Amino acid sequence: MSDDIKFLQLVPIFSELTTETLEKISCLVQRRTYTKDQVILMEHESGSAFFIIISGKVKVFRESEEGKEVILTILSETDFFGEMAIIDGLNRSANVSAIEDSELFVIERKDFLDLLYTHPEVSIALLQEMTKRLRAADMKIKSLSLKDAEGKVATVILQLADDIGKIKQGVVEIEKLPFQQDLANMAGTSRETISRALHSFVKKELIELDGNKLRILDYSKFKDLYS
Repeated sequence: MSDDIKFLQLVPIFSELTTETLEKISCLVQRRTYTKDQVILMEHESGSAFFIIISGKVKVFRESEEGKEVILTILSETDFFGEMAIIDGLNRSANVSAIEDSELFVIERKDFLDLLYTHPEVSIALLQEMTKRLRAADMKIKSLSLKDAEGKVATVILQLADDIGKIKQGVVEIEKLPFQQDLANMAGTSRETISRALHSFVKKELIELDGNKLRILDYSKFKDLYS
């Protein structure tokens, strides 16, 4: 079994497919590399491809008319993006850029749609993943509109924990924590507010900071406090 097929098995929407089907998909994908800060997709451009992250991290974001950036989410290995424009045929709804050197699989729109038609299990898995993302977005909108500044920062930390964190015995470690300005863009607040909130969490012994790593010392407790 090739490395490409082994990787595709780890992608949530492909995990139930047979090796034979994965071999066919592996023949459809193209590899592309992007350097840190390189733009991958632009909002309002046509959706011509579906993307799967092999390595690295990307941010999905929008910009206001004043040029202020709002980060919607950060995606990493085995995550995918670009599915909305593929399905509805409309333009892209957000920008995507690499936040570190990244390698991606790309499947052209026609090939991906053919895959959805011929393999209903992929369509169902895609719907489940999109529903999961929609629920997460709803929760984030609610929390960011109702919570105080510290609560907003906690919401972003919980989102990162779910998206890119690694849990072991109740402790969640987030490696390569985004810069404070990126965290501010995710929380809809200022970099100074991020700094104050993080130090408050450290003082309360809820988290530890080690360089660009963040550890949530008791994930269940932190989630109960700020969900």
